[in-house]
Amino acid sequence: MNKTQRVEPVKHIFVVDDEKSIRDILKKYIENEGDKVTLFDNGSSVLAEITRMKPDLLVLDIMMPGVGGMELCKQIRKTSDVPIIFVSAKGEELDRVLGLELGADDYLTKPFSPRELVVRIKNIFKRLDKGYSASALVKLQDIELHPDRRLVQKEGQEIKLTSREFALFEFLAAHRNLPFTRDQLLQKVWGYDYTGDERLIDDLVKRIRKKLAEHDSAVQITTVWGYGYRLDA
Repeated sequence: MNKTQRVEPVKHIFVVDDEKSIRDILKKYIENEGDKVTLFDNGSSVLAEITRMKPDLLVLDIMMPGVGGMELCKQIRKTSDVPIIFVSAKGEELDRVLGLELGADDYLTKPFSPRELVVRIKNIFKRLDKGYSASALVKLQDIELHPDRRLVQKEGQEIKLTSREFALFEFLAAHRNLPFTRDQLLQKVWGYDYTGDERLIDDLVKRIRKKLAEHDSAVQITTVWGYGYRLDA
C-alpha cells in the first residue's frame, strides 16, 4: 500500500533478532505496509528504548546471545503490556506455552512467511483498535470490564491480563452464558485467517482462570466437554 493512501496511524514496531537477513526482510515487509521499524540485533538495549521510543509492537527472537527473548519479554511485562510476537526456531509445545505464559501475544516458528507475520501484526492492531473504540462498561458479578481502558477490576483492584487474555475474556464476557468451540475462539481472538493450534485457547483459559481465582472472583469460565468454553456470569 502506498503510504500516501494509508488512513490508519503509522505504527512503530521493534524487530529484535540476531540474524541480519531476518531483520532486513522483516523490515522491508513491515515498512511496505506503511509502518515504522526499528531494528535490534540483541535484547540488551531494548528495555531502555521501549521507555524512550514507546513502540506499538515488538517482534522478538527467542534464541539470542546475551539477553534472550524469553527474559526480555519477562522484563518488559513488568512495566508494559505492549503486544509481543515471538519468532523462534524452537517449535516445541513447551516453548510456545512458556512464551504465552510470559505474556506474548503470538508465536511463529522459523522458517515462516514474512507475509504471515504481517497478517498477524495487522490482526493484533485490528483487535486493539476495535477494543479501544468500545466504551460500554460490562459488569459480571463481582467483575467490571472497561473495554475503552482495556481494564478488568474486582472491587477496584485490577486483574492484570495480557492483550490476548483480555481479548478472549472480553469476547466471552460480551457473549456470556453462550458456548464457543476452540476454533471459533481462535478466529475471534487471533483473526479470521489464523490457522493455529487450538491448544492456544486452552492455555489462555488456564491463565485467565488462575488470575480470577487469585482474586477470589465468582466469575467462571466453564469447560463445555467435547465442545469448548463459555463464561458463566
